[in-house]
Amino acid sequence: MNNINSSDLSVTKLIEKSLEKRNQKERYFRIYGLSSLVIAVVFLLTFFASIISTGYQAFIKTDIELEVFLDSEVIYPNGTKTAEDLFFVDYDSLIFTSLKEQLPELKNRNERRQARLILSSGASYQIQNKIIKDKSLVGQTVSFILPLDDEVDMYLKGYVDTESSENSRKITDFQIALVENLNKKGLIHKNFNTTLFVSGDSREPELAGILGALVGSFMMLSITFIISFPLAVSAAIYLEEFAKKNMWTDFLEVNINNLAAVPSIIYGLLGLAIFINFFGFPRSAPIVGGLVLSLMTFPVVIIASRAALKSVPPSIRDAALGLGASKIQTTLHHVVPLALPGMLTGSIVGMARALGESAPLIMIGMVAFVVDIPTSITEPSAALPVQVFLWSDAPERGFAEKTSAAILVLLVFLVLMNSLAIWLRNKFQIKW
Repeated sequence: MNNINSSDLSVTKLIEKSLEKRNQKERYFRIYGLSSLVIAVVFLLTFFASIISTGYQAFIKTDIELEVFLDSEVIYPNGTKTAEDLFFVDYDSLIFTSLKEQLPELKNRNERRQARLILSSGASYQIQNKIIKDKSLVGQTVSFILPLDDEVDMYLKGYVDTESSENSRKITDFQIALVENLNKKGLIHKNFNTTLFVSGDSREPELAGILGALVGSFMMLSITFIISFPLAVSAAIYLEEFAKKNMWTDFLEVNINNLAAVPSIIYGLLGLAIFINFFGFPRSAPIVGGLVLSLMTFPVVIIASRAALKSVPPSIRDAALGLGASKIQTTLHHVVPLALPGMLTGSIVGMARALGESAPLIMIGMVAFVVDIPTSITEPSAALPVQVFLWSDAPERGFAEKTSAAILVLLVFLVLMNSLAIWLRNKFQIKW
């Protein structure tokens, strides 16, 4: 009897030790999981903090308010007063005349030259555009809000170290004194940077915008959706509902899965070889970018659509077939409508991935400097991720904050697209 009791105690102790070890391992596993989650969140917050701290200033621009006399003798020197004359006017002289009135301390040619560099080279175009729209302004004194040079903008935003040597920065001490003088007079203002959203690319940071890249990305994504969604869904329906399981379909499934993992730059090389070199499509055009991105998202949408079709219970198919529906009627009238939310979700996620791709677009020439806003799918265009790449390589400090701002805009679009996918899934998904 004692032997039995002692053996029971030893077994109980072993079980307790085993349970203690398992519980300890479970605690360690929870700690590891929580630690990894905390580390991931810290890295994510650090990334966002870095981008936001660098890019939020790009949504603000510094302008100068000047009363400019639109001298008719300067604008119409020949007295002809034709529309063509407005494109050849020396608007800079009109601006500088107004600027000299605010800066009477300018004495020699060098000081006047430095004063001219305070304003952006795009200031004259704003006056030109306003006169073209309303020719009655000629001969009047009109108040204009004109952009300052990017180096002045960086100084006013606190990015210029005034304690450093004058030779190590692009803005001189004399220019800083002029800017401070204008600022004390209340002529310099900080406004929301609408130029960032209504202009195309430019060599000057204060004039550069993302509208051209946004329009180009929208055109490409539209082409991508129009091509990839119907073809990919049709392929998924055939493979999942109609195709017989044999070596041929197994071969297709393996290759579709492999294509989904192919690096995106390979699709860029494929687009360069087929669409540009063979078919002769124009380089840097949204039509080529859309076709390349369609090839890239095609396998992703097929996989997502097949997964959505598999999620539909077999009882739906059996019930429809039992009531006399054909195979096609069962698929198109019952299975596909139930799987459509999953298909749309997969398509949107695939397009969100395509929106952030730059490597395939660089391969087809969309890295070119394009100023104009594209109006058709065959015109040269930029794309938002490629615009980020171009600005990140620019030497001017003003493009650094523009790069971060463009990344923020790109992240906003990606979040919106993924949120739309989640909303579609939750709204239309049926739980069995």
